[in-house]
Amino acid sequence: MMNKISLVAMFMMLAISGFAQSSSLEGTFYQSGKFYVVVFVVAVILLGIFGYLFSMDRKIKKLEDRLKD
Repeated sequence: MMNKISLVAMFMMLAISGFAQSSSLEGTFYQSGKFYVVVFVVAVILLGIFGYLFSMDRKIKKLEDRLKD
């Protein structure tokens, strides 16, 4: 459980540091109003990946429990 929390925290810090860097592309997205759309899409993709990983983890735990019994 602790490994999952530390892994999620590490990915969140990487994502935040990635957004902290400024570039001309970011300025273009921000000025045209598409910056928030890009952030939203990235957030949805990350949530989908984390949801998939957690569901796979639960399924694997169920299989391990069945093998132990």
